[in-house]
Amino acid sequence: MSSTHEDPVFRELSADNEPEVTEIESLCLRCQKNGITKLLLTKIPFYKEVVIMSFCCDNCHWENNELQPASKIQEKGIMYKLKVENPSDLTRVVVKTEWASISIPELEFEIPSQSQEGSVTNIEGVLERSVSGLCSGLEYVMAEDPEAAKKLEEFLEKMSKLKSGDSPFTFVLRDCSGNSFVENLKAPLPDPQLEVSHFERSREEALMLGLYIPDDTENPSSEQAEEKSDLKDEVLELPTNCYSCNAPLSLNSFSKIPHFKDVVIMSTLCETCGHKTNEVKSGSGIEPYGYRATLKIEEHKDLVRDLLKSDTCKISIKEIELEVGSAAFGGRYSTVEGILSTIKEQLVESNPFITGDSADLIRREKMEQFLNKIDEIIDGKRKVTFIMDDPCGNSYLQSLDHPDENLTVEKYERSMEQDDELGLLDMKVENYEES
Repeated sequence: MSSTHEDPVFRELSADNEPEVTEIESLCLRCQKNGITKLLLTKIPFYKEVVIMSFCCDNCHWENNELQPASKIQEKGIMYKLKVENPSDLTRVVVKTEWASISIPELEFEIPSQSQEGSVTNIEGVLERSVSGLCSGLEYVMAEDPEAAKKLEEFLEKMSKLKSGDSPFTFVLRDCSGNSFVENLKAPLPDPQLEVSHFERSREEALMLGLYIPDDTENPSSEQAEEKSDLKDEVLELPTNCYSCNAPLSLNSFSKIPHFKDVVIMSTLCETCGHKTNEVKSGSGIEPYGYRATLKIEEHKDLVRDLLKSDTCKISIKEIELEVGSAAFGGRYSTVEGILSTIKEQLVESNPFITGDSADLIRREKMEQFLNKIDEIIDGKRKVTFIMDDPCGNSYLQSLDHPDENLTVEKYERSMEQDDELGLLDMKVENYEES
């Protein structure tokens, strides 16, 4: 009897799974004869689904390798800003999609998006490939414009110095699809040399990715606005796909919490693999004061406290040197225990090359020790201080008693830097109706 079970399209590379390679006869762009393109649909552990393409021509022996992301486009774009200060930084793994641009401000050098195909390499590999591409056109420039060729040679010398690791420089990777990655050598701790930020993609970038963005002129009618207000008290179900196994499921959305602020809660539950997600978006604007909650986790009841974390809230635990940025995993409605479990999962997912067999033994052990500390907090074996800091004031941590000896909540005035980060310095929030 034949089995009705279907293997997943994207399978992880392991000893148990034989890779399914598809071979396609295709045209060689160099000699115009036919060669072979091999396609492998796989999943990088703790990362995303990818399509690896390898072309080889038996006639002219030209080879070309390419990587295409097959996972969904992320909600926001991502930017990595790395200060390369020593030769070890050149070995950092870089996963670059075709939508990512790379720049080195010190040399005013930029590789625009869609100018190169996606690849898995390191910082040194990016520099080597750039130098190789510039050298290939040096002879043509020398014949056409000797003065420009001289400047190009000087530029190549500067690029070669960067490859040695002796000259510090800044490596900036910006990907509007949100699917690129630069390795953190200090994981699970924050890397002082690596700055990660998320951004809202522009209309041009969204159209480039094939996303529909409504025009500003498309204003809803009064009937549509009234219909939307009626839906505010209902749970909406939207069709989507599971982030883990890509199976079809429903996204449940609800936009009202009694006796609290206006928020939008979105959650999914996959019946195929059991993967759960939930996300919270604030709909009440920015509060006049920031919110900081300090909780002493001493017993199990502290772990089951409800909390609402907005996408501008930072979480820290000083005892284990844990600091989670506001954009790490967006807004969440959960418990203290649930947030700690999410942080643990996020640490593994955001550092996909530190947990596999190819990872450095010392760094892998360091990560395992750190994850064990989080497990000890969840199991009640370690007492720590849990801090939530939201400059927008849209977060909340449940109080069990009045007064609550383990919980301290304070409102504070934001600093100039925090107002600048939130974009408040560029807004007119008072008397804005005046010209």
